[in-house]
Amino acid sequence: MGSIAKKGLQQYLIQLQQHPLRTKAITAGVLSAISDIVAQKLTGIQKLQLRRLLLKVLFGCAYLGPFRHFLHLILDKIFKGKKDTSTVAKKVVLEQLTSSPWNNLMFMIYYGVVVEGRPWRDVKTKIKKDYPTVQYTSWTFWPVVGWINHLYVPLQFRVIFHSLVAMCWGIFLNLRALPKAK
Repeated sequence: MGSIAKKGLQQYLIQLQQHPLRTKAITAGVLSAISDIVAQKLTGIQKLQLRRLLLKVLFGCAYLGPFRHFLHLILDKIFKGKKDTSTVAKKVVLEQLTSSPWNNLMFMIYYGVVVEGRPWRDVKTKIKKDYPTVQYTSWTFWPVVGWINHLYVPLQFRVIFHSLVAMCWGIFLNLRALPKAK
């Protein structure tokens, strides 16, 4: 690894150890930004929408990073740090029945009301139409990620791993939440 990249990674790991919540929040915000930039380009938006991008960064920093940080701490506490397959299965099921539906709903509400500024009735209609498909797709994708995360990834890196995969999921959610590009 190059000297600059190696030093950057070392600094990141130090920050992760010394300031885990802040580091995970910033990481989630940066990855949310990347996800949104890709989604904007995929939908044919020619000029980057900075307001939308900043609001997505805010969502990542203020909600996703902290939520995941505490979720993984709570799951580890509930299951006493165990990593046997039975415990991992319970963690994945609990995560999929609680945080998965909640996070998808929160994203769709935030995106419609805050990012797009649409009236609640329009957002509610969009959620009624698209939420079942989003959640079903989530339940076909995230359990595998959760299994890998809880079984193989050390606790301090679970949010980072989750955020990296969520960057791709965010592209999907953005594409589901967005009207067609004009």
